[in-house]
Amino acid sequence: MAADLTPPSSPVDNAPFIDEVRLGGMAHAPWSPEAGGVDLNAEVLFAKPWGTADEWWLPRPHVGTTINFDGKTSTVYAGATWQYNITSWAFVEASFGGSLNNGETQDLHNDTNPLGCHALFRESASLGYNLTEHWRIMATAEHSSNAGLCDYNRGLTNYGIRVGYKF
Repeated sequence: MAADLTPPSSPVDNAPFIDEVRLGGMAHAPWSPEAGGVDLNAEVLFAKPWGTADEWWLPRPHVGTTINFDGKTSTVYAGATWQYNITSWAFVEASFGGSLNNGETQDLHNDTNPLGCHALFRESASLGYNLTEHWRIMATAEHSSNAGLCDYNRGLTNYGIRVGYKF
């Protein structure tokens, strides 16, 4: 008997377990000591674990990463994403969760952000456009900070464009 390699379905509208995958580029912290360069952003959004797909107030869980290839801060993150459809083709989105980073925690007076700690809160906002039933594009801002819980709290804010494929 062969193993079934298909992902399990979610209880919401019998949707696939993975709801959407995204890939894009982000301007790395353009107004900070780490300014410059482009980060790669990759994200997976899972199906809603409860409710229906039309209930915008119920979030989709997500995991992702923003990777810098110039030796600046990179992050991995997880959290919840809320999407509100303005029209059949336009939507807005907000997310909240946590992140881990490889950045500097202290103020070294160089070209790095003093983030205070490696575990941070992460928020993001997007304005999106559905190109087709499956393909979409969005402008995104993401911000990570420790909310004043550590000695330093410079934070890290990236801006970019991402393309998503919705299953």
